[in-house]
Amino acid sequence: MSEGARDPSREPDEETRGRVFLGRVIEPGDEAGGRWVRELGVTEVVRRVREGGGALPGVSEARWAGLVARAARAEPERDLARARAAGARFVAPGSAEWPRQLDDLADARPLGLWVRGRPSLRIWALRSVAVVGARACTEYGTHVAATLAAGLAERGWVVVSGGAYGIDAAAHRGALASGGATVAVLASGVDRPYPRGHTTLIERIAEQGLVIGELPPGDHPTPSRFILRNRVIAALTRGTVVVEAACRSGSLATARAAQRLGRHTMGVPGPVTSALCAGVHELLRGEATLVTDAAEVAELVGDMGDLAPPRTGPVLPRDLLTPAARGVLAALPGEGAAPAGEIAAAARTTPDEAIARLYELRALGYVERHGDGWKLTRQAVISARTGRPPC
Repeated sequence: MSEGARDPSREPDEETRGRVFLGRVIEPGDEAGGRWVRELGVTEVVRRVREGGGALPGVSEARWAGLVARAARAEPERDLARARAAGARFVAPGSAEWPRQLDDLADARPLGLWVRGRPSLRIWALRSVAVVGARACTEYGTHVAATLAAGLAERGWVVVSGGAYGIDAAAHRGALASGGATVAVLASGVDRPYPRGHTTLIERIAEQGLVIGELPPGDHPTPSRFILRNRVIAALTRGTVVVEAACRSGSLATARAAQRLGRHTMGVPGPVTSALCAGVHELLRGEATLVTDAAEVAELVGDMGDLAPPRTGPVLPRDLLTPAARGVLAALPGEGAAPAGEIAAAARTTPDEAIARLYELRALGYVERHGDGWKLTRQAVISARTGRPPC
């Protein structure tokens, strides 16, 4: 069994059962509920909602009544049994497998996470990057996300995303295709793959990586749960990369959560004419960092010295000439021949020096002699246009 993973045969303690119970009562990200747990403890909050007495601070009577009604239907033992049947486990804050960076969410921290897959969530989360973006993406976005994820996986990074259509799926598939590690954070129960069209993909992630979520087994996603799920993606990882996102894209919520948490926020630029890239470009106008490949992402979120290679243009044959030879070559007219003295004057050097450099250039195929003058060879003219050597 992977380091940090709970033994599924062990009976959960009272604290764990209480958190499973509250997972049926309190919605993900409910800061009032998180504050009750922090101030009163899990056992006391469970007792209060079960008894249904006076409302706890921070909620209206109507909302409290709704929580009490939920509590009456909660069956933690059934949820735990259903999770075991699906090969899932419950990871509670403070346990060996709990990723401590999730504590940065304060009262919005999950009550616990349901986890499918063998690896330790805590260990994998230590070196992870989120790759998110639009569901309705272009071929450009799919290619960039898959290539980026594959490159990160090859460098030993865990790729985290939301399992959705579009960029999320491309990121997961890119990591899987390279034999790397990936984590899908669902807005539904981990035994209920969503979207259903990704059932095969999510099952494969559970076999090769991890599928995690806050919601109890069997629970369904809602629009608000997708947004709240994004805070977990942001908190779990060292940084978030957004690939293609319109101005109202839900993936921008992940980026904003990452910024609030002090995580790195990155964006991949796209065509300025594309509405699908407008949200990313707006991020880049703010505090996000522009990245174009896995090396640049790793440089930003990785350890000291993990630098991306410098980007330079191609080395042209003329770049290999000495400065004096380049000066003489540049002094030759584009058409026709010129005497050595005229070339020397244009190159700001002496005639003897110019002649020495001209013979050097002739040996390299750049110039040829015509009587008392010198001219560029046809191959040298082509080389100036194409970058290919003259011979």
